[in-house]
Amino acid sequence: MALTRTPVVSGWFTESAADGGGFRLLGTRCSACTAVFFPREDAYCRNPGCPGGGELVEVRLSPRGRVWSYTDGRYRPPAPYVSDPAAPWEPYTLVAVELEAEGMVVLGQAVPGVGVADLAVGMEVEVVGGVLNEDADTATAWTTWQFKPVGGDA
Repeated sequence: MALTRTPVVSGWFTESAADGGGFRLLGTRCSACTAVFFPREDAYCRNPGCPGGGELVEVRLSPRGRVWSYTDGRYRPPAPYVSDPAAPWEPYTLVAVELEAEGMVVLGQAVPGVGVADLAVGMEVEVVGGVLNEDADTATAWTTWQFKPVGGDA
């Protein structure tokens, strides 16, 4: 049975940018002060130095950036987080990436197969689509963003 791809958070990314740019994170930019936000801000500009009166416009964020920091998650999260103790736990790599044009740092998982030994601060990475979880009961593949080393095969 084919799984329906469903974003974990609607409106935070697109898997096929209209300009043919492929997978992109989506943020917002204030037209008054040019501040960029991710996760997106749709209510008001959070920049305390903004003169006000601007409009928040959706923007596609840089597809590449550089590793700012990284770590690995080797244990199941403690309470109050919900975690099925019967489900197998798979370690994952968490990467903080400074986006190329915006200069903001975005957190996300590395693609499967990329561990801390494969990363270095300053390494160029690209944002790609990935699957966070598959739910056979609802035939859903919950999609999210991940970071992949540029030129990497993982």
